[in-house]
Amino acid sequence: MPSTTDRAIARMREMVVTGELSPGERLPAEAELARMLGVSRNSLREAVAALELVRVLDVRRGDGTYVTSLAPEVLSEALAFVLDLHRDDSLLEIFEVRKVLEPYATGLAATRLDAEALARLEAELDAIDPSSPIDEIVAHDLAFHRLIAAGCGNSYLTGLLDAMAPPTVRARMWRGITQADASERTLSEHRAIFGAIRAGDAALAQSWASIHIAGIEAWLRQAAETNAAGRDPE
Repeated sequence: MPSTTDRAIARMREMVVTGELSPGERLPAEAELARMLGVSRNSLREAVAALELVRVLDVRRGDGTYVTSLAPEVLSEALAFVLDLHRDDSLLEIFEVRKVLEPYATGLAATRLDAEALARLEAELDAIDPSSPIDEIVAHDLAFHRLIAAGCGNSYLTGLLDAMAPPTVRARMWRGITQADASERTLSEHRAIFGAIRAGDAALAQSWASIHIAGIEAWLRQAAETNAAGRDPE
């Protein structure tokens, strides 16, 4: 049976979904809201704290509690927080999700990126080469994919991809250090992706993105198998 706090959370969520509470709106005073929800003030405070954690509510000390903008980039912060707590053995699952979402976003970007965004993407490619330090290549890798995600035209998809990027940094760094041709392969695949996007070929862009992410996933699987034997992945 749901607790009183759970019922308060469900009711406030319903108020937001139905528009009874709008983005940016200030909630009623604590005593009034507790009365409306039929819960104690302690249960209400617990519910508000939970909804603040997932960025649905914004508690402003000395001012009141407000519904956030509910913008995708705000709500995805909660997912980013959860993903930051991932264990190493769950990283492959993150890449499996990325393998589904990112190629689709790349295909959308091929039909939606304007000339200015294409120029930024090309400049990002031109600013790096295989001889660059690994940390710079990883930073480029993140920036390259972030520009594509931002250009896909779907703010929810962009938010999900942004949230999944930070937990993959260590894997990208380790691959660059241990795999002899990782930097060359990464930049070559990025250029293939960019070429397809610039040509407006959504299917080709999606295919290259799938190949790119599948290569990293394959390396991770090999790493998981070889680390147990005390060997570095190749």
